[in-house]
Amino acid sequence: MADSKTVLILGGGVGGLVAANTLRKLLPKKDRIIVIDREEDHLFQPSLLWVMIGNRRPEKISRPLARLNRKGIEFVRGEIEKINPEEKTVSVFGQTLKGDALVISVGVELAADSIPGLAESGQTFYTLEGAQAIREELVRFNGGHIVLLTAAPMYKCPAAPYEAAMLIEYDCRRRNVRQKTQIDLYAAELAPMGTAGPEVSAAVRQMVESRGIQYHPNHQVTKVDPKTRQISFADGTSADYDLLLFVPPHRPPKVVMEAGLVGETGWVSVNRQTLETRFKNIYAIGDVTAIPLKMGKPLPKAGVFAEVQAKVVAHNLARNWTGKGKTESFNGFGECFIEIGDHRAGMGSGTFLCGTPSAGKNQTARHSLALGKSSF
Repeated sequence: MADSKTVLILGGGVGGLVAANTLRKLLPKKDRIIVIDREEDHLFQPSLLWVMIGNRRPEKISRPLARLNRKGIEFVRGEIEKINPEEKTVSVFGQTLKGDALVISVGVELAADSIPGLAESGQTFYTLEGAQAIREELVRFNGGHIVLLTAAPMYKCPAAPYEAAMLIEYDCRRRNVRQKTQIDLYAAELAPMGTAGPEVSAAVRQMVESRGIQYHPNHQVTKVDPKTRQISFADGTSADYDLLLFVPPHRPPKVVMEAGLVGETGWVSVNRQTLETRFKNIYAIGDVTAIPLKMGKPLPKAGVFAEVQAKVVAHNLARNWTGKGKTESFNGFGECFIEIGDHRAGMGSGTFLCGTPSAGKNQTARHSLALGKSSF
C-alpha cells in the first residue's frame, strides 16, 4: 500500500522484541514491522546463571524468533552487514531492506580477545556456550581455587558477576566441596553496582563477603597465562586459579561503528528521553547506547532498561504516524532481581533520570534493595 510504513528492528533481544510487539499492537496492519537477527532463537540471557549451576536446561530459556511471523511481525534471519542511516537501509546477506524508521537494538560484542590469554584461560557466563562449559567444569570440580573477574568496569547486567559468585558458592555447598574451595572475586570497578548508590553497593558487597567470598575491587586484569594459570593485574599484583570465570570487555558491534552511529562515549549517543539518535527516525535502545548520568557514570546496561526504552520508542513512533496516544519519556526507572543462592534473591529498584528535558535535570534518585525467595 502506498501509505504504509515500515519499521526495521535490528536485534531480536529483549529490547527488539518488546519494540516489535508493542508496535504491532499500536500500528495498523498495513504497516510492516521487520525484526532482523543473526540467531534463529531468542535467548533469555538472565537465566544463563541458572544454566551455569544446572538449574535450567538451555532449551527452557530460548524460543524460535520465527514465531514472530504468527503475530504479523516479519522475521529475517541473517548477519547485518551494513547500516545506512541517511537512507534508512540495512544490508543482510546482500539483500537491502529499507525502512521509514530504524530501531537499533543490537546489544554489545563480547571482546575477550582484547586481553591477552583471557579467552584461552577460562569461561564466561555471558554466553550459552560458556554457561554450559562452566556447568561441566563444576560437576567435575572437587575443590580448589575459583576466581571470578570483571575484565572492565562497565558491562551489561551489573549484578551478574556478584550473583555468579554467590550462586557458585551455593553450588559448592550443596555438592559438599565448599570446605575445600576458595572463591575470590576480582572486580575492575571500585564497588559493586556503583551507579545504584552507596547503600545498595555496600549491601551487595556485604552479601558477597558474608558467604566467605573474598572481594578485591579496583583490579584491572592485563593478561592471563593459561599455562601457569596466573592472572596479572595493572597494579602489579597477581592471582592463581584452578577455575577461572569472567565477564569479558564489551564493545559496540562493528556494523554500528562503521555506520557512524557511535559518539564520543564510544557507544551510540541518543536523546535521553526519546532514544532518538542524531538521525531522524533512527532510534537506539539497550546495551548499545550510552546515556550519561550526573554522577559521571553512564546508565547501567541492563535488559530492564532496554524493555522500558523499547516501549517509549514504540509509543512515540506510533503516535507520530497515527496521531493517537500520548508522548512517552524515558525516566530511567528500573528494577531487577539479584540471585544470592539458597533459593533467595534481592530486589533492587530505582530511578536514574529525573525531571524533564526543559528542566535540564539529570539526577540519581533513591535506590533500594530488599530480600525474598528465588524462583529457581
